[in-house]
Amino acid sequence: MKKYQDHAIFLLRMTLAAGFSSAVLSRLGLLGKYSSGWGKFLAYAEEVNSFAPKSAIPTIAVTATTVEALLAVLLLLGYKTRLAATGASILTFLFALAMTYSFGIKDPLDYSVFVFSMAALLLSTVEHYRWSLDEILNNKTN
Repeated sequence: MKKYQDHAIFLLRMTLAAGFSSAVLSRLGLLGKYSSGWGKFLAYAEEVNSFAPKSAIPTIAVTATTVEALLAVLLLLGYKTRLAATGASILTFLFALAMTYSFGIKDPLDYSVFVFSMAALLLSTVEHYRWSLDEILNNKTN
């Protein structure tokens, strides 16, 4: 199985990037009939962050969307992969905690938010990232 590890790491990076991309594209209305739209996302962000003041929800929503878009691009390109994977793990872990606080443990477990977070954490521990911009840039400096 060790010989397929580079493939698994690459696919993990791609699926994490796809997860963030899908969420961002949906809330921005760019997935056609499959989009949730910004209004529904704001309402959901308010539910998930039930502990936050209502006035903070737009800032939380914009910040989360911006960070998710950035993480998606970095993971897709394989640039600053360790940093992006660490950020993805932290962001999704905070999301899982917020979901747990607001809805109970079942929702973040059902939607595999903890799994997503720990997958990103695992990706952050990899020594090198094949088929990435990191690999190309690292080979140029060596």
